[in-house]
Amino acid sequence: MAFYRRNLPHLQRDYKPHLVTFVTKHRLVLPDWARQIVFDCCTHDHNNKYDLRVVVIMPDHAHMILTPLTDETQRMIFRLPEIMKAIKGASSHAINRQLHSNGAVWQEESFDHVLRSAESLDAKIDYILQNPVRKRLVKIASEYPWSWSKAIERPFMSPPESMDT
Repeated sequence: MAFYRRNLPHLQRDYKPHLVTFVTKHRLVLPDWARQIVFDCCTHDHNNKYDLRVVVIMPDHAHMILTPLTDETQRMIFRLPEIMKAIKGASSHAINRQLHSNGAVWQEESFDHVLRSAESLDAKIDYILQNPVRKRLVKIASEYPWSWSKAIERPFMSPPESMDT
């Protein structure tokens, strides 16, 4: 178990799933192409640095549930702050490159929470997957192109061609 603190307290428990939410700076609304970049960054290290259970990229925030894996070379669990720094850093650089700009895309801190039971995990996964429906972005969760769940096991995909670029 590791405890770390910035402005919010953070707790990482080994071998436990963590719910992570991160928000754009000033609640910037990400266009479709930027949501795809964030989705790709979130799924990039699945089965390498973490076991990803679910990810949903909303217009101004993202939700993930992941379990950090073991770094076999270092013989230690990948640290959540390093995982999040990689995701947020890579997505920020790619979005800024596309916009020909620089600066923060994400708020510095992420909200994270250790999930303690299978019931809690299932409920949180469903809650996250239904977020686009509650925000009226789609009528059914499976229609939302920037979501993925291990339980559904659909491959990571690019959005349909009709999405803005």
